[in-house]
Amino acid sequence: MTRVVPGVVDVYVIRPYRAAWRVLTLQRAGGTRCPGAWETVHGHVESSETPERAALREVREETGLEVDRLYNVTVQPFYLHRLNTVELAVVFAAFVQEPGLVTLGSEHQAYEWLPLEMARKRFIWPRSRTALDDIVSLLKRGHAGAVEDVLRVL
Repeated sequence: MTRVVPGVVDVYVIRPYRAAWRVLTLQRAGGTRCPGAWETVHGHVESSETPERAALREVREETGLEVDRLYNVTVQPFYLHRLNTVELAVVFAAFVQEPGLVTLGSEHQAYEWLPLEMARKRFIWPRSRTALDDIVSLLKRGHAGAVEDVLRVL
């Protein structure tokens, strides 16, 4: 039987303190899955942690950045045929302070802070473009307005 597992997080790291947001894009390193692909911060939820704790940890491990504000945005399913598992990616938006100095972990070989439209085009996964659209729709003013109480984690 196929299992359904909320086992990963996708975290869209944003520098919102300019006239136009900058979104962090990460390029996968050789020797990892999907080498050369451009993605957002992505990682597994460990058995002892909540998705929001996993999001904070993954941002720190993959970029060296500390999150200023964290919002939960959506959940996106995808299928891993090798494991016969439907994974649920819990999607977060993480706002970080300027200057956004990144220290890459071993999974990535390059990064860029891009304007929204350029980031949308750079991401390899269609679900990344959809999630980014959701983030802009919900948080375009830098906060979630009337739904801040249910979306803001940190």
